[in-house]
Amino acid sequence: MNPKTYEPTPSRRVAFLGLGVMGSPMAGHLKAAGHQVTVYNRTTAKAEAWAQQHGGAFKATPREAAGGADIVFCCVGNDDDLRSVTLGADGALAGMKPGAILVDHTTASANVARELYAAAKALGIAFVDAPVSGGQAGAENGLLTVMCGGDQAAFDAVKPVAMAFSRAFTLMGAPGAGQLTKMVNQICIAGLVQGLSEAIAFGQKAGLDMNLVLEVIGKGAAQSWQMDNRGKTMVAGEFNFGFAVDWMRKDLGLVLDEAKRNGARLPVTALVDQFYADVQAMGGQRYDTSSLIKRLK
Repeated sequence: MNPKTYEPTPSRRVAFLGLGVMGSPMAGHLKAAGHQVTVYNRTTAKAEAWAQQHGGAFKATPREAAGGADIVFCCVGNDDDLRSVTLGADGALAGMKPGAILVDHTTASANVARELYAAAKALGIAFVDAPVSGGQAGAENGLLTVMCGGDQAAFDAVKPVAMAFSRAFTLMGAPGAGQLTKMVNQICIAGLVQGLSEAIAFGQKAGLDMNLVLEVIGKGAAQSWQMDNRGKTMVAGEFNFGFAVDWMRKDLGLVLDEAKRNGARLPVTALVDQFYADVQAMGGQRYDTSSLIKRLK
């Protein structure tokens, strides 16, 4: 995590479940902002190392980590991982007190968000689905964009605490609305990266100085975050900037499943998903998402 300035907010007892490339710095920002943080990770050694570095506590199970917490944050891999740390005898919900709030930052399905909202409500616990955008750099800098679904009161209670790692924290609607908004985000990214990949590959075939081209067209209507932050690294053939192809395929699978349910037509997204499968077949499972250009070389 990198230093940032935090808005003053009363210290809360919080837990953080999942210390991957996103969760570890997010939890670090919560601790740096003055909150009492207890962490859990499937690999206990990672949780212990985090506690030693940041001065927080760690527990062996999600239930123990969640015990006594006002807010429990979670950031894991997928629906099944999410259920494994929240449900069951050792899950977070089993250890949470009535009136506490469970906030899930996993990019997961809207269905599991609604499922957990109902399970939490039955116990007198609030639930907010809150997937994030901004990647590893956003987590490290404490500048994530967070899209939330849930009840207004729970959202209002969580927001001042979550701003420790966020630059925007917005309620999008009912339970599941955060996950659906993240799906819209991933649809946009997939199309943009494919278009940028084709443009750069075309320019290189045409013999243009593509770094100069990107500087020029980046001042016009073609400008995008992807162009500004990934254009020149794509030209250089560098693909080690965080969000991996494997994770994008997981996210696009959620998108396409939801589209089957709601009837949305996503021909470009479905095609780009298959292009990412090509990159995986080339050994690029851990390349970042801008690696779509490799299949055009």
